[in-house]
Amino acid sequence: MTDYKPKQLLHMVFGGALEDLEGVTFQDLDQLDIVGIFPDYATAHEAWERKARETMDIAEMRYFIVHLHKLLDPEDA
Repeated sequence: MTDYKPKQLLHMVFGGALEDLEGVTFQDLDQLDIVGIFPDYATAHEAWERKARETMDIAEMRYFIVHLHKLLDPEDA
């Protein structure tokens, strides 16, 4: 019997206060909130949604999901 392990498709969730709501420049890089690195998009999306809901009253706060697996192995993307 072979132990099948699905390919890791790492995703990072992070966010912070933006300087301008039309862009993606952060007010203070030292204050970025690194939520974590997750093994798949679904798990990352759950974390993103949770943080987005927690900060929905702060207009300039934005959270993002970065597809790390595409950066680590761009030929496989």
